[in-house]
Amino acid sequence: MKILDKYLLKTYLTTFTLVFVILFFIFILQTVWLFIAELAGKDLDLWMVIKFLLFATPRIIPLVLPLSVLLASIMTFGNLAETYEFAAMKSAGISLQRALKVLTVFILLLSIVAFTFANNFIPYAEFKFINFRKNIAQSKPALAIAEGQFNNVGSYNIKVNKKSGQNGKNLSEITIHKKSNIGEGNKTVIKAKYGELISEKESNILKLILNDGYYYEDIKPKNYEDRDKIPFAKSSFKKYVINIDLAKLNGVDESNQNITNTYSMLNVKELKYTIDSLNKNINTDIRANCESRNQFFLSLNEKPTTKKFQKISKDLLSSYPNDKKLEIVSMASSNMVSAGFSIESVKNDLTFKKKNINNHILALNDKFIIAFACFLMFFIGAPLGAIIRKGGLGMPIVFAVLIFITFHFINTFGKRISQEDGLPPFLGSWMSSIILTPFAILLTYRATNDIGLINMDVILEPFQKLIKRLFPSQK
Repeated sequence: MKILDKYLLKTYLTTFTLVFVILFFIFILQTVWLFIAELAGKDLDLWMVIKFLLFATPRIIPLVLPLSVLLASIMTFGNLAETYEFAAMKSAGISLQRALKVLTVFILLLSIVAFTFANNFIPYAEFKFINFRKNIAQSKPALAIAEGQFNNVGSYNIKVNKKSGQNGKNLSEITIHKKSNIGEGNKTVIKAKYGELISEKESNILKLILNDGYYYEDIKPKNYEDRDKIPFAKSSFKKYVINIDLAKLNGVDESNQNITNTYSMLNVKELKYTIDSLNKNINTDIRANCESRNQFFLSLNEKPTTKKFQKISKDLLSSYPNDKKLEIVSMASSNMVSAGFSIESVKNDLTFKKKNINNHILALNDKFIIAFACFLMFFIGAPLGAIIRKGGLGMPIVFAVLIFITFHFINTFGKRISQEDGLPPFLGSWMSSIILTPFAILLTYRATNDIGLINMDVILEPFQKLIKRLFPSQK
């Protein structure tokens, strides 16, 4: 390796490492903020918090890595241009393509590492993260209930004055507000002197045993005049048991706990196999529903029309007395409504399955997008830095943030549309890359040919010609 290659690689690696660490720390803080409700006030020891963050952080790598490549590229090449080191290279006959050669090899290796990480480590971390949250809820359910404040646990708001015993399972001075359904006026309050939380690792149900308490429930009278009296029912109990779904603790989705092969936990090979199975499943459902529908029309030799329906209806009704015709028409109308609901149910089911397939395809493409994004951000950042000739953390950060926000916004927009089957999932996944790739090619071309970011002469030339025609110079 030549001295120039070593110098460029060392300079870039130093900048890239510094930028990656800073951005990684910023995104870690964002992760802590997102899950602050699960970490704060729950008496979690330091090791559990560290494990929680270790399992949560791999998902931020697809965001941090491309942004780090982009910002490091702009800063490195901007600093080289600002200190006239690029001018010295060019005077020695070294072009921009030659300077990018060793760094392109490094980005290629980095892309391979990024793909391997996205294909193996991120699915494993997702699996461990979800199951770790579930295990916390099972082994230490009392962690979901902080002392001295109301805690939202499923359909209950629970407040305890003090916790004691192993893992805080013994509770005292308990107040529970049971949530009512929308539109219902009933409110239920349960108060108990003490209670106990009991859970088993094999079960997803948490038992809250209350002792020596009272049960209050508002009653909504049928007569509007009696509502001003605000009547309620009161009863006492020695023992009262409430079953709470562990999926409600810490906001863990039960579907993500029990199903270990969701699309975020699969590698490329598993995703391809799952997508193939899901496509076969939905095609089988479509064929089965098509065969079970419209059997009457299939028996006709000609295409059914409105006149045909009317003729058939008249022929059928003419054989019945008048007092039965209304009953038959009413029954037919009811059957049509029922058939409509059935068709709507099948439609919703197929829509859900199609959305699930789209999510799997998007997850499959994401494995490759992170690798290509490193290449794309490098060939945007390096030429841009050489053009703007600014290093440091000022102008490069502005350009990097604007470009990355554009990339991330288009990527998110494309995925959302693809999830709803508005676009093919492949196109939705690669939309941001397809849009920004011509921009990267243009920047590389302009930097290679020493053309500025914006050629003002080309923009002003038509106006100058117009001014000369309108106001010709006088000799």
